[in-house]
Amino acid sequence: MTPDDRAQKAAQTMWSQDKASQWMGFELIHVAEGEATLELTVERHHSNGHGMCHGGVIFALADSAFAFACNSRNQATVAQHNVISYIASGRLGDRLTAQATEISLTGRNGITDVRVTNQSGTLIAEFRGMSRAINGQVFEEA
Repeated sequence: MTPDDRAQKAAQTMWSQDKASQWMGFELIHVAEGEATLELTVERHHSNGHGMCHGGVIFALADSAFAFACNSRNQATVAQHNVISYIASGRLGDRLTAQATEISLTGRNGITDVRVTNQSGTLIAEFRGMSRAINGQVFEEA
């Protein structure tokens, strides 16, 4: 199995069970070893009291992209610590893209950066996730 085949199968397995990301309206666009892209069109139910995309929704989008990137090698991996910086507001109707890229993987510890942009390429948020591999696989593989 190639690394990209493994990443695709891990993503398909995870997506089928990821009811939260599906419920929030996220779409899995791309996955490869150590990277993933998810998108969301901001709708009214994603908005806060200021009429902007709720920060928790942006965080969840970035966190989901982080999760798919971290688990792309079929090693069960979870978040250890995450931080996000909001740069600009997401607005109703915006198409947000979260692109996750693994920066470092040493032993069981990883660092993955996620950039969230809108349809114009405006940077909305930067997210850094620290991951930890745990026992198990995303799907059974010999």
